[in-house]
Amino acid sequence: MAPPLTTHPDAFPASPPFDLDDADVIAAHDWAAFEDVSEMRDHWQRPGWSPGTRAYYWLLSITDPAFAEQAAVCQEAVSGMGAFDLISPGDFHATLGRVGVVDDVHEHQLDRIVRLVRDDAPHAFPLTAMPLTGSRGALRFSVAPWTPVVDLHRRLVAASAAAGLPPMKSSDRLRPHIGIGYCNQLLPAGPVREAVVPLRALPGVHLLVDRVDLVELRREPAAYKWRIIHTVQLPISRASVN
Repeated sequence: MAPPLTTHPDAFPASPPFDLDDADVIAAHDWAAFEDVSEMRDHWQRPGWSPGTRAYYWLLSITDPAFAEQAAVCQEAVSGMGAFDLISPGDFHATLGRVGVVDDVHEHQLDRIVRLVRDDAPHAFPLTAMPLTGSRGALRFSVAPWTPVVDLHRRLVAASAAAGLPPMKSSDRLRPHIGIGYCNQLLPAGPVREAVVPLRALPGVHLLVDRVDLVELRREPAAYKWRIIHTVQLPISRASVN
């Protein structure tokens, strides 16, 4: 059966892996896409942001100490390149989607979307952060499985529409990952891959996704920062922790 994701040039990788749950398949697919990158871009030159922009986003906050330790090892290995703005401990996250610019979203809409998500919340699920890889503008961990993340995203998209909010980016373009650093200049990707290859032998870090956060996100110099507006807890079942 074809995966429930589509190929899109703005996504990275542009095409989804053929299996959304097999960790080896996902890791190989992400790495193959990074191998095709000849030059990394300045992440901060992306359009749609100004110094005063504030926007609501859904995030998976990654606070597990084991992940922070592994991320620190990887960050140390690339810090000498001077080409990456490294994400601080406590700020690791997986972005799920933009709800809307703060000025365009009313408080009653936020309350409604949170109620809708709580009423349709999936069970908590395990997620493994595995080999380090990269994209056109960042260093990031592949994650697996994708299916529960895509399912959660589809519920968020449906809740946003039901609350009368602008359409979120389609779930078909979702490529789950956890970033550890943003590229801050144009540079050849080859030396970056050479630094990353030894780090891909590190073991995966097992996480439990038991909440999703609605945040007010802003850009600061060389970093994203946010405040949590609402947290939706995902109910834990026996399957969630096995």
